[in-house]
Amino acid sequence: MPEREPDTVDQELEATAGFRASVSLLRRNRDFRRLFLASVISLGGDWFLFVAITSLIVQTTGRAIDVGLAILAQELAFFIASPPAGVLVDRLDRRTLMIVCDLARIGVCLSFLLVGAGTIWLAYPLLALLSVFGAAFDPASTAATPNLVEPRDLPTANALNGSLWGTMLAVGAGLGGIVATVFGRDTAFVIDAVSFGVSALLLWGIRRPFSEAREPGHEHPRMIDATVEVLHYARRDHDVLALIGVKAGFGLAAGVLALIPVFGVDVFDQGEIGVGALMAARGVGAFVGPFLGHRISGEGHRHLFGAIGVALVVFGLSYMALGLAPTLWVAAIVIFAAHLGGGAQWVLSTFGLQVLVPDHIRGRVFAFDFAMITLSLAISSVIAAVVSDAAGPRTAAVFVGAMAVLWAIVWSWLTRGIRRRTTTEGFSHPIPAAD
Repeated sequence: MPEREPDTVDQELEATAGFRASVSLLRRNRDFRRLFLASVISLGGDWFLFVAITSLIVQTTGRAIDVGLAILAQELAFFIASPPAGVLVDRLDRRTLMIVCDLARIGVCLSFLLVGAGTIWLAYPLLALLSVFGAAFDPASTAATPNLVEPRDLPTANALNGSLWGTMLAVGAGLGGIVATVFGRDTAFVIDAVSFGVSALLLWGIRRPFSEAREPGHEHPRMIDATVEVLHYARRDHDVLALIGVKAGFGLAAGVLALIPVFGVDVFDQGEIGVGALMAARGVGAFVGPFLGHRISGEGHRHLFGAIGVALVVFGLSYMALGLAPTLWVAAIVIFAAHLGGGAQWVLSTFGLQVLVPDHIRGRVFAFDFAMITLSLAISSVIAAVVSDAAGPRTAAVFVGAMAVLWAIVWSWLTRGIRRRTTTEGFSHPIPAAD
């Protein structure tokens, strides 16, 4: 049965990309609702696992660098797997690919039951293996979203997906700290495994195609040629290049993630509950940031590039303030503020790419986009951890936050021409309507 056409009130709600628009979209669009719920469940389980395993690493080794190396294992695996994963996203059925990735990750999560104080080394290859499957799942989901919603709904869907990460970080990390403390880490690992199974079932029930129909005789380039095609495409389209570049630069500062377990366990002496509280604050900021970002980008997203620059500055200044926070709760407040900015820039740059990039290459572009941020995030995590071990976590937070502010200034200067043009002419929306 076809879904009803939205009335004028619905259309006005959709344009705001706010809470009421989100409820409207989830109510009307069954397929997007299933994709959203699949991500809600699996992301929540992921944060259960992350809090449990990073707390175990800190308590076992007592060094921030070991958390940084755990993040490095994840991010480098994601980076290495992204080029072939992007080709698969544009070549195979995206829904089937995502389901296979979910089923494979069930086994990986259950393997974390073998990790303990004497086998802590095993956490690193397992985290890397999870990232390999995520390298295919994440760009497939992002590339498929414009095909599952109408063009007028895309800002709302984009904000929902961005806030989803923050919501489940807040809920999953907060509950993860409690569950790991009360019921043990093994329970957190099992919950993550179950979450991937539920996600696969939800994806199986989606009816709309995840990709546009290919023309008869359409040829798929080899992996190297496909990667080169993405680079040439980004070089020709400066808007796309700017949107990819902003995440890569953001990743150079986002390695502060490696410091959050250190602040929770060592600086404020609150153990897993402290880690969960700080991660939850990060999640709440990342939940609100996407909706705020779409709102401040203006009508027709004319101020999209300006809003991204402002969001980056907020992110950096807030993490500089973390280095001065006297208590856990003050630290939670400034982390919340940081991820208002972090969440806003992430979803706005993702939305821009969803709008500008055609479907046949969208999976590869997002795989490249995610690969670049994971590489820069991995480097940043190690730098933050090294500075933390050498000069203390407070100094490291100020240093990493300053890197974000510097990148915001550089990126804003480099994109000043694009910002002036889109403010005057508007931001184009060439996506065809979904079937």
